[in-house]
Amino acid sequence: MESFFYLCALLTGIILFSMELAATEYTLQSLVTGETFKDTGWMLDAPGQTKPGLIRAIYKQNQMNPKDTSFGIYRFADWLPVNRMLQGSSAPVTYKSSGLAAWLGLKNLFITFSGYWPEKGANMTTCSFKETEAYSVCARMDPSQSKVLVVASAGNTARAFAKVCSENNIPLLLCVPEDNLNALWFENPLGSCVKLIATRSGSDYFDAIHLSNLACQCEGFIAEGGAKNVARRDGMGTTMLSAATHIGTIPEYYFQAIGSGTGAIAAWEANLRLLADGRFGNKVTKLMVSQNSPFVPIMNAWNVNSRDMLPFDDEAARREVEIIDAKVLSNRKPPYPPVGGLFDALTATKGEVMAATNEEARQAANLFLTHEGNDIHPAAAVAVASLIQAVSDKKVDPEAVIMLNITGGGEEKFKRGKTLHYLAPSEVFNINPPLEEVKSALIKIFAE
Repeated sequence: MESFFYLCALLTGIILFSMELAATEYTLQSLVTGETFKDTGWMLDAPGQTKPGLIRAIYKQNQMNPKDTSFGIYRFADWLPVNRMLQGSSAPVTYKSSGLAAWLGLKNLFITFSGYWPEKGANMTTCSFKETEAYSVCARMDPSQSKVLVVASAGNTARAFAKVCSENNIPLLLCVPEDNLNALWFENPLGSCVKLIATRSGSDYFDAIHLSNLACQCEGFIAEGGAKNVARRDGMGTTMLSAATHIGTIPEYYFQAIGSGTGAIAAWEANLRLLADGRFGNKVTKLMVSQNSPFVPIMNAWNVNSRDMLPFDDEAARREVEIIDAKVLSNRKPPYPPVGGLFDALTATKGEVMAATNEEARQAANLFLTHEGNDIHPAAAVAVASLIQAVSDKKVDPEAVIMLNITGGGEEKFKRGKTLHYLAPSEVFNINPPLEEVKSALIKIFAE
């Protein structure tokens, strides 16, 4: 009898695996004009569109039906623009807080955790929600395309894309500031398909983005696209889907620390899809996003109701980035102004932008460890600190359904007892190098 059930389980697994290969049906929509069009390839912008604005995926499935947790992030594939499903992913996990909630006096605090916490069912081995982006973006790619995917990162995104691309033999070029290279740790050595270049010490994420833009001007390289890539946003939106499907209703508040704000845009878009679904209530989730002081360009723009980012000195910005603990929150050119970007998301949700100092975030991380039982990344600690501040300032109702998006954690737990492998850069460039220098270096790097 046991062998019979084993055979049934095996056959079920084969059926599920074949189901994984089905592409999701969707079209794309310009948020500037409202026009819809087919995704004819690696589309990051609407055809012929000149006004800055994002495009959005419109899914055939109006109602999302989550698959079994064994599907990883692809349990939400109804609302992911994917052509295939890669092995090894893990979806964000949502649970109702007891410890931190009691300490804060909140009745309905739900924590959505993306990282490593096997006891909760969270198995992101890079310990960051950037895996939600990588597994979605790479699954959107046509397996037959041969171009090198170019990804700029302050650390966590690079780690996630390196893992996914290495395990699936997808050519990848990472661009990371030299001061952030300690974030590029891995459980196993990476495949030769993953290459890394860096911007010299003293540079920041913006400089890495500029380097990646130069790389994309070289033949054979293709931009991942950042916030413009619908797969990145909808992958990140699985945090909201995890919360809503676990709670049974759309949260009233959403707390997250932001660098670019792409995760908050994704949460807003997921909220809109859940409203259209009709089974999760009619709430518009209030976005409560936060930055690591003193680097607060988004907060500065939002507080004066400016759609445009306010001008600031590049060197001053780099000095502020050196100060903050949460280096991943250091985007100097976020997708804030474009149609469908962060300004519109905050406006539509009547959101707020807050800030937390290093010391406030460190205290918040200790509180989370004490009351919830796991370590969290500095960026996630900024979100916890902002929740503490919002409760203290009576900005949230103690009875409200609150989603706290913990975007990374469990790193200490995961690393314990392991010998780690670090990715070294093939080339370190000065800030704003000549295009020809970059081209020459890449030819050499990818010839090796």
